[in-house]
Amino acid sequence: MRKTPHRSIAARVLAVAALAAVALPALPASAAPPSAAAACTPAQVVGNGGFESGTSPWTQSSTSVITSRSGQSAHGGTSFAWLDGVGSTHTDTLSQSVTIPSGCAKATLTFWLHIDTAETTSSTAYDKLTAKIGSTTLATYSNLNKATGYVQKSIDVSAFAGQTVSLAFTGTEDSSLQTSFVLDDIALDTSGDTAPPADSTRTPAAPSYTVSLSSDSAGTVWTGHESATFTNASSTALSEVYLRLWDNYHGTCSAMPITVSNVSGGTAGALSVGCTALQISLPAPLAQGQSATIGFDLGITVPSGADRFGHDGAFSFIGNALPVLAVKDGSGWHLDPYTNNGESFYSLAADFKVTLDHPSGLLVPATGTSVDTPGSSGRTVTTATASNVRDFAWAAGPFSKISGTSTAGTAINVYSVSGISSSDAQSMLSTAKTAVDAHAGRFGAYPYGELDAVIDNNYWFGGMEYPGFVLDLVSTTALTHEIGHQWWYGIVGDDEYNSPWLDEAFTDYATDLALGKTGTSCWNSVSWASTAEKITNSMAYWDAHSSRYSTVVYGYGKCALHDLRRLIGDTAMTKLLKDYATSHWYGVSTTAEFKAAAQAATTTDLTSFWSTHRIDG
Repeated sequence: MRKTPHRSIAARVLAVAALAAVALPALPASAAPPSAAAACTPAQVVGNGGFESGTSPWTQSSTSVITSRSGQSAHGGTSFAWLDGVGSTHTDTLSQSVTIPSGCAKATLTFWLHIDTAETTSSTAYDKLTAKIGSTTLATYSNLNKATGYVQKSIDVSAFAGQTVSLAFTGTEDSSLQTSFVLDDIALDTSGDTAPPADSTRTPAAPSYTVSLSSDSAGTVWTGHESATFTNASSTALSEVYLRLWDNYHGTCSAMPITVSNVSGGTAGALSVGCTALQISLPAPLAQGQSATIGFDLGITVPSGADRFGHDGAFSFIGNALPVLAVKDGSGWHLDPYTNNGESFYSLAADFKVTLDHPSGLLVPATGTSVDTPGSSGRTVTTATASNVRDFAWAAGPFSKISGTSTAGTAINVYSVSGISSSDAQSMLSTAKTAVDAHAGRFGAYPYGELDAVIDNNYWFGGMEYPGFVLDLVSTTALTHEIGHQWWYGIVGDDEYNSPWLDEAFTDYATDLALGKTGTSCWNSVSWASTAEKITNSMAYWDAHSSRYSTVVYGYGKCALHDLRRLIGDTAMTKLLKDYATSHWYGVSTTAEFKAAAQAATTTDLTSFWSTHRIDG
């Protein structure tokens, strides 16, 4: 969780119901250990993306989609793809199978899109174009995105590296007033340095969670099953794993909000760390490169309170409720206590498939891309899938929902509790669109398809981020900050308990940049409370000095980054952070690694800079 530094509250706590479902899938004994990274061979994998070589390998819904007919024009050459433009109920599709090679740091889908329309509304998306890869919706555009010429779209699809998937565009029109979606020069490029090999000191690696839960009528009690697969990345055999049941912090060991029972694939041991850690002993030690699966029945009871794990009347917020695997690295198992000042969370990028069965009267925004299907009488089944995320969160309630798409193509949904005005909701939608594109432009394209923001002015903590899902007040600064966390801790992970500055300071710095703030002279106001106070202190220190946490980690931390930018220059700092994010994409950042990257970006000796700014590590 992330505290919003502009608030006086000492720290943002969003109790995430800890659902530690770890399934350990068995990999063949002959599988290559994750440390063997494939070499990067940059490639462009879309065939005939300019439509100048006939129709192959595209599949089109009618022979008139790929065309050079009059009425529209190409971005380059003479041919283009023209979807819809009929002015009556109509659907056009265009697709081809693509294989995205593995081993490269980035894979980016780009295309040029021109939208013209006879629709006159400025608020209703009557006609839509959806871009998908596999079953994941990458972006949705509509008559509201009309423009006088072509606009280039760029979408990060790195999460699909190593897969053969369908790249598809679907245009739909309603019963009247045409909208034309014209595509040209479609490309999918792999680029960047060779993806770094997995860190063999961090395990269990490559977790994959499968969860199926059903709620009561209010959406405050959820029961079902979770399983997790993982691989031992370490050269040391793995004989046990730990599930973090983080939200048990919000109850007692005799009345736990998160319950795990009927464990399979291992033997449950004793609960520890205030009942937030559950040891699972494996049937046999897992050698490096081997995988396993564990499963368990799961119960979640959401307490009252507008918290990151709690319910505000009819609206439930369910963060950190799914048990996730603890990390073992060179320091051993990380079994840190829950902190209410900030976050304790440290997890590796994972895949989630979560099925939520709930009353149809409840909307259920969630991490990942969601698809709703009818359930039993009066119920809906929401299936959310997410790749390369560190956690999974959702909400449930009779929210008001509005949606839009950022200029760069990210789908944004804003869910508001009762009492949030429509103008405030629209303001937050506008803020989210601007913020996600601003951060993406600096650090790399947003990779998670859609972004859900759940707005409630009763959150005592200000705001809290999860992958593709944030909780926030009506606040431009707070929402820009929480969306910045999609990169700093979401994409570029860190040990939040032991190195909170790596996500909070970096996110507050990113927030300043997105809002046009330069941090001029902000370091001049620094006044240390003691010789022990440092930007890089852990949450153990800040929990004992909670009144200083926000001031030092957020305030002094971002000011130190502004000072670093002034020292090495704007261009070097911009490149440093973009390259650092790329090299740690879906990985884990450490203070030592950032200091080394910063030093490599300048000829100036930074030794005194780190000392003056109290950045140790």
